[in-house]
Amino acid sequence: MPARTTSGRELATTATIEESSMAKVAAKGVSKLLTLATPWVVGLFGFGLAAALHFILYSPESIGAWSSVVTVCVIVLTGVTYGTSHARGPWGKTHTTVSTFLAGAWTVAVVNLGPGHPVLWRLGVLGGITMALSWNIRSVIRLKGWDEPGTMADPLSVLFGQGATRAGMKEVEARTTKATAHKVQGEVQLEQGRHTADDLQKKVAYIESGIPLPPGSITTAIDPDDASKAKVTISDPRVMKHPIIWPGPSRPGLSIADPIRLGLWQDLDEIEYVIVGHHLQMMGQTGSGKSIGGAWNFLAEVVTRYDVAVFAADITKGDQTLGPLREALHRFETGKAGVKAMLADLQAQIKPRTNYLASKNLQKWVKGCGLTYWIVWLEEFPDIFDALSDAEQDKFLSMLKAIRSAGGTIVMSLQRSDYSQMPTLARGQLAKMCFGVDSPADASFGLSERQQDAGARPELWTNTQPGMAFLDAPSIPEERIAMPLRTFAWGVKGNTFDDEAANAAMRAHAAQWPAAAKQVDPTTAHLSVLADGSHPRATLPAHLERPLDPDSDPEQAEDDEEVRNVAAEYLATDDPDPDIIGDLDDEIPDLPDGEPPLTFAPPEHSMTPQQRGEALMGRLHELWDDGARDFSTGDLKPLWESTDMSRSWCQKQLKKLLAAGVLGGYDDEAQRYLMPDRPEIGQEAA
Repeated sequence: MPARTTSGRELATTATIEESSMAKVAAKGVSKLLTLATPWVVGLFGFGLAAALHFILYSPESIGAWSSVVTVCVIVLTGVTYGTSHARGPWGKTHTTVSTFLAGAWTVAVVNLGPGHPVLWRLGVLGGITMALSWNIRSVIRLKGWDEPGTMADPLSVLFGQGATRAGMKEVEARTTKATAHKVQGEVQLEQGRHTADDLQKKVAYIESGIPLPPGSITTAIDPDDASKAKVTISDPRVMKHPIIWPGPSRPGLSIADPIRLGLWQDLDEIEYVIVGHHLQMMGQTGSGKSIGGAWNFLAEVVTRYDVAVFAADITKGDQTLGPLREALHRFETGKAGVKAMLADLQAQIKPRTNYLASKNLQKWVKGCGLTYWIVWLEEFPDIFDALSDAEQDKFLSMLKAIRSAGGTIVMSLQRSDYSQMPTLARGQLAKMCFGVDSPADASFGLSERQQDAGARPELWTNTQPGMAFLDAPSIPEERIAMPLRTFAWGVKGNTFDDEAANAAMRAHAAQWPAAAKQVDPTTAHLSVLADGSHPRATLPAHLERPLDPDSDPEQAEDDEEVRNVAAEYLATDDPDPDIIGDLDDEIPDLPDGEPPLTFAPPEHSMTPQQRGEALMGRLHELWDDGARDFSTGDLKPLWESTDMSRSWCQKQLKKLLAAGVLGGYDDEAQRYLMPDRPEIGQEAA
């Protein structure tokens, strides 16, 4: 599928009716003139009304009583003006109330003395002009200039002001900071000392009802510079009800450190998300779109970047979800054994990578450092985690903490992230992307606390709007963590998804960006298995391929030593020609005639199992008697140098001694076995 650069905004299916430019300009001008003319019209009307009241009510016998009645009316009108004024700032409220009071007081005077009184009519003209001009000044300020959106008033002030009043928050004042065709952004000044952004958030649903707006129209966020203010965005959630076609990769050929585009926010801005430097939990019920909408849009962007490799696993659905992407993945495992091996291989390469970064004075991966960034995508994560042994689960959690600084992100996709499906230790380290869920209880496992506090409600969608989600992660602005988003759709006919078209589109995209075409570092090449079973070519210094010290992890070393020691235990001569360097893909030529280049040492002293056990215990006793209270496998080196025992055999026996309580334990940090007491064992266990 060829890449396209069409903006996502152009693909949103929103119906709009465009007026001609001249009509818009004319309508805007007329509206502004009417706004400025209104105070003058009201002033003339007030002068005429006062004069009419004088001629209707005046008589020498009753003018005192009627003056009292008119005064009471003025006081009532002044009170009503003060109580119902939408100007929540002290200046605006005062101006509105004083205007009513002064006009009423002048009317009382005219009723008594008549409109022709030489002082009153002059005061009426001078005061009326002053009052009308003051209202004109206020109107111009509220309009915020002649060329900005809105004519009658600040759009957010009107909308939010009405809703906030009806929701019981009268002492707030909203101000628009940005208005587009799809959203209004602004800030809300709360009553200082009484309200915070959290209080406003709790009232959002009531404010939406008071305007009225569709549920989910308003999102709020704190103002980091002022606790008495909040940031507000108003948009229309109904524009996200239909699928939005994938427009192609956003930044093909750039770095994974540059933002990836997953879809559109509710205000139709593009989602720009930097995935580097943290792990991600992707949660949603079956049919909510977390695989096709989430996984596909993530990985479709990722595979177009030059400095990243994807290692994926799905032992539940096999090829169904990620299979169409196989050609663009550096390794994809669908069996339990394969996933275990891949995770073990990843962990084994972390230390060489961190050592490499340390050699460049780096504490974490950065663009251009020379290492290929890793994305480890674990689909249906609970099944993968359950397939690991207890020891392997511990190693995975350890890797979760270490792989970030080595240049890697782990994405765990699942349906419900409760304690039975996701380790609590892991969940606390993950950014959150939550698609539709069945209930508020489920939502609490998929959302961050910030999202829950901000009113995110994915349970409103369930699985009826696939691709809708909330995202809280580094690089996502605070005001968007509770704003709904919609991921792109890959195959659509009409307004519905089409699986066949989607799969064809994804396979074509993966073929356009094959993993085999990327140059990667040796640690990545070492553990990559491409779609055709080959390994990619490494492009960085070979010292990155050095294996870890087997003493650093006795359980990992146990499996490796069986193979590693085959030649090591018997080869007695030096490398006959150190200048000859082989590669996995090189042919192995036949040996020349004559003496073979390798000679082997004579067999070591043959021992029975009982003799080996006695020799091992004897060595432990030597260490104890010399004052040692802990040791590493390296301290047992004399055994495999002078007998037919191997390192791996010794490590297996040490495990048995740990299980039997002969040894006191194993210190994972120091990587040493503990001997609180002198080791003793019965003959039958030797």
